[in-house]
Amino acid sequence: MSPFGTLTARARLALAAVTAGGVAAAAFAVVPSLTGDAPADPAVLAGQQEAAYGPEPEADGELVTRPGALTTMATATLSRDTMIARARTWLTANGGRPVPYSMERVWKDGYRQDCSGFVSMALGLGKPGLNTVGLADARNGVTTRLGSVAQLQKGDLLIDPRTDDGDFRHVVVFEKWADASHSAYWAYEQRGTYGTTYRQLKYGMGNDNYDPFRPVKLGAGGGGAKPPAPAPAPGVSWPVLKSGSRGADVKTAQLLLAARGHKVDADGSFGPATRAAVVRFQKSRSLAADGVIGPNTWSQLVQVVRHGSSGQAVTAAQIQLNVHGHGLRTDGAFGARTKSAVTAFQKKHHLQADAVVGPQTWRTLLGSR
Repeated sequence: MSPFGTLTARARLALAAVTAGGVAAAAFAVVPSLTGDAPADPAVLAGQQEAAYGPEPEADGELVTRPGALTTMATATLSRDTMIARARTWLTANGGRPVPYSMERVWKDGYRQDCSGFVSMALGLGKPGLNTVGLADARNGVTTRLGSVAQLQKGDLLIDPRTDDGDFRHVVVFEKWADASHSAYWAYEQRGTYGTTYRQLKYGMGNDNYDPFRPVKLGAGGGGAKPPAPAPAPGVSWPVLKSGSRGADVKTAQLLLAARGHKVDADGSFGPATRAAVVRFQKSRSLAADGVIGPNTWSQLVQVVRHGSSGQAVTAAQIQLNVHGHGLRTDGAFGARTKSAVTAFQKKHHLQADAVVGPQTWRTLLGSR
């Protein structure tokens, strides 16, 4: 039998990388993951290396919260919706982009910028956050292990806390199942290279070290602290655009691509030039460069616009508002009429009526018809 035979797939790949590349390879971890924008039937990218992972901060380090300093989860019930809303804030907290990954830095809110710091933020634990082992350790009173992944609910965690197999530790926040067969799920995570990510995963679905955990003070719905912004209504999802697509959504995407510096004619037709621009944009954001505009690409493509903004992203928002019957001039100027239209749309769809077209309003504009 090969000396690699008893190791997990991730450990074998990590060991092979070290053997081939020397000490420098230890800065990389192999994490089984799913990428791509298509919401159905994602493919596992076995052996993908995601830079910037490594042995996380230890429990006695300066950037790790002592169990005795835990706050919210130790004193109050946090609703599942509120926890997910807190996790979602890091997708755009960096000027509309994800919070970058780091084990040595804390974000503006005081939480460490790695996977366990991110989860500590979502749970409202003491700053700068527990490490992964601390989240899984029942003695800290933060989580309890579930009997199986079939028990997972919104806000539960998938954790790999083990240190005895050569793998690196990781934790993700479960949101919902991706399909009726429960073969994959949507989750929030803080990962090397990409920072905060919302995507489909299969951690814990097979023979790996990921186990399901439930935060002990997680409630069953509303309540708890007020979330930063309401989520879109159930069933609202980003549209998927690809070669051959036509219409207002395509024109919106073309304008947003141009606003991001990827020039393409806003003619509403998804042809070769648009596909090439999408691929360039995806490569620039370390996304799967498949030329398809799905949830992950939309979330990086949209821009936050508000009263006083101008340009192609505003025109894109005006086009979408007109699809919903608001009759605006598509002049790229976010004036009083556009502000009133945004507020009316947000109220109708039970969003925070702040007249700012942010990620949730964009998603509802594009996915609620």
